Amino acid sequence: MATVDLSGISKFYGAMQALFDVSLSVPDGAFVVFVGPSGCGKSTLLRTIAGLESVDGGTIEIGGKDVTQLEPVDRDVSMVFQSYALYPHMSVRANMEFGMKVGGVGADERNARVEEAAKILQLSELLDRKPGQLSGGQRQRVAIGRSIVKKPKVFLFDEPLSNLDAKLRVQMRVELEALHDQLNATMIYVTHDQVEAMTMADQIVVLNAGRIEQVGSPMDLYHRPASEFVAGFIGSPAMNIFDTTSIFAGSLSRQEQTARLGIRPEHIVLGKVGQGAVDLNVAVKEQLGGESYLYLQGDDGERLVVKTDGEDATKAGQSVSILIPAHRVHQFDANGVTLSNNAGGAPV
Repeated sequence: MATVDLSGISKFYGAMQALFDVSLSVPDGAFVVFVGPSGCGKSTLLRTIAGLESVDGGTIEIGGKDVTQLEPVDRDVSMVFQSYALYPHMSVRANMEFGMKVGGVGADERNARVEEAAKILQLSELLDRKPGQLSGGQRQRVAIGRSIVKKPKVFLFDEPLSNLDAKLRVQMRVELEALHDQLNATMIYVTHDQVEAMTMADQIVVLNAGRIEQVGSPMDLYHRPASEFVAGFIGSPAMNIFDTTSIFAGSLSRQEQTARLGIRPEHIVLGKVGQGAVDLNVAVKEQLGGESYLYLQGDDGERLVVKTDGEDATKAGQSVSILIPAHRVHQFDANGVTLSNNAGGAPV
């Protein structure tokens, strides 16, 4: 285990700058997730920590040691990639011990580490199989096991679940969380899926265009986003964000004088026509079992998403009234910077 400290990291690809003065401290034993849209720099940042990408400015320390100029093999980290990168002609056991064999680890020690990792990952019965005989989830577990046997100071994951189907992704998320608790290891995980970030992380790092937008716990980012970008990115469905000139602003119980307003779908008060401040048409209804989402459309063409109970009887084509409580409204200035987060406050 170890801390990871980044100070002023910059990265260029020719004339294009991919990372801008990124500074971050990852605590010892933390599960930190880098999240953001495609091209935001999250994988590039992870690869600089691994030593797979050089940096053009700044320093990287792992466990208090400056590793900025060290080769990947000398950084005591292990990386799990999106592709499993397993040797198809080797057994699971051989795949897991290959790196140790190259590194000169003795046979008895190799065998002990493989057996221990296989037990943790429920692979003990599969050690003699070839990768082609395994499911996608099992192959990903083998790739993770190959990292575990190295006993690194830091585990790095670059979108390791993106090739799995939805059900298996949920299962693997649970397994990775349990693995983190069991190993008590420092883990840094990259994903574009904010649901993965919310469910797995101790701390989320939101990146946008090569810069850190915000760092915090999942619920801090959800309830207290530092910017309109974070507010719109964290949460599914995304926060409703609209101009103060929008028809939706008329549904506020108190008008706020800012450039932009935001509210989570679950915080909008829904009623029958004539009971609220604004009447809107239900354009689409998504029923998900225990909950439903209503996509409401105003006369100006903007849409608002409202979360309701799964038993809600409202249908597409109907009209409903909405009221947006002011104590649930987030306010942003013209540059997208948060002026206030009222989601956790008292009614005003």
